[in-house]
This record gives sequence, C-alpha cells and structure tokens, in this order.
Amino acid sequence: MANTYSQVYIHIVHSTIQRAPLIHPDFKEPLCKFITGVVSKKHQKMIAINCVSDHIHYFLGLNTEISIAETVRDIKRSSTFFINDKRLCVGEFKWQDGYGAFSYSHSQINSVVRYIACQEEHHRRQTFQEEYLNFLKSFGVKYNLKYVFG
Repeated sequence: MANTYSQVYIHIVHSTIQRAPLIHPDFKEPLCKFITGVVSKKHQKMIAINCVSDHIHYFLGLNTEISIAETVRDIKRSSTFFINDKRLCVGEFKWQDGYGAFSYSHSQINSVVRYIACQEEHHRRQTFQEEYLNFLKSFGVKYNLKYVFG
C-alpha cells in the first residue's frame, strides 16, 4: 500500500515438544539457515537467530502484511518437515504448540542480538523455563502457569 511505513521488531521464542533436547549441535547451523530462508521468502528480515537443544530464539524485522502467527506457523511447519525429511533428529521432531513474541524498539536491537547470540552461555545459568517466565513477567504478560509449559 502506498504511503504505508512501519518498523516492527519482534523476538520470538518457542520450544521443542515437551522441551525435549531434540536440536543436536550438528544440525543447529543448517536449521538456522533454513529458517532464515523461510523468513526471507516471506519478505521478513532475520536479524538474529540461535537455538539450543530444547528451544529457539529469532529476532525479526516484520513485514506487517503477514501476521506474527502466520510467520511462526510457517517457520514451525517448514522447519519440522526439513528436520524430519533430512532425518536430522533421532525419532520424530516436533515443536511445542504456542510461542512467545516480544516487541522491541530500534534502540534495543543490539542488546537483543547479543542476548540471542549468547544462548549457550546464558543457559549454563538459567533453564528455558526460568528464562521464558522471566520474559512473560518483564513484558507484563498475564499467564496461567498450568498452560505455559503444557
């Protein structure tokens, strides 16, 4: 649409099914490259991406013509097929239902990129569950613990 301008930055986090350690270090890089390609084909901008054994973080510059839900759905669907088709995982790979999406301003880009890049180091001190609950609390998201990790 003519004369429509936006700059939306979203940090998305989601885990593997039941937070199982399904993402092996050997296929972490191909997975991140594949997801970056999916994002690019949707005319979105991948700013940062990283994953550890049981979850993934990616930071996007959004094309506002595509919803966050559609973006995450496409990433999960296509990356699941990629992993299972290439047999990168022992057994069947699945992502957990749901995700967290957190918005940031332009001035926060560098700190979010650093945070995502340092996931391995960060998770030596904090579990995914602790990290995720901290995100929900710091962004003021109301939640029922019964459903957060269901």
